[in-house]
Amino acid sequence: MMEKPLWEQIGSSFVQHYYQVFDSDRKSLGNIYIDSSCLTWEGQQFQGKKAIVEKLSSLPFNSIVHSITAQDHQPTPDSCILSMVVGQLKADDDPIMGFHQSFILKNINEAWVCTNDMFRLAIHNFG
Repeated sequence: MMEKPLWEQIGSSFVQHYYQVFDSDRKSLGNIYIDSSCLTWEGQQFQGKKAIVEKLSSLPFNSIVHSITAQDHQPTPDSCILSMVVGQLKADDDPIMGFHQSFILKNINEAWVCTNDMFRLAIHNFG
C-alpha cells in the first residue's frame, strides 16, 4: 500500500488533534491559531487568536462529541494545506447534527497553524 502524501498526513493529524481538543477543552484551541487567523462560524466572522478563542469558548453547550465522516486535503500553490471535513456532532442533549468545516494550514517557524477556519452546520431550510 502506498504511503499517503505528506499534505494528507499533516491534514489528517491536524483534524484528529483539532477535534480531540475541541471536544475536551476548546479554550486550548488558541494554540493552533495566530493573530492574523480568521474564523467564519455560521456566517459570523472573527479575526485573531483572542477573538476566535472567545467565540469558541462562548458556544452554548457544555459537552460535545464530533464524529468525522470524511476529510479531504490538498496542497496549495503557496505551500499551505487546504482541509475539508464533513461529519456529525452531538452537543449536550441536542439531536445529532451534520457539519462541514474547512481549514487552511500554514507552516510558520516549523509549526503548522490554522490561518483560516470556516464552519457550518448542515442544516437546510427548504421552507
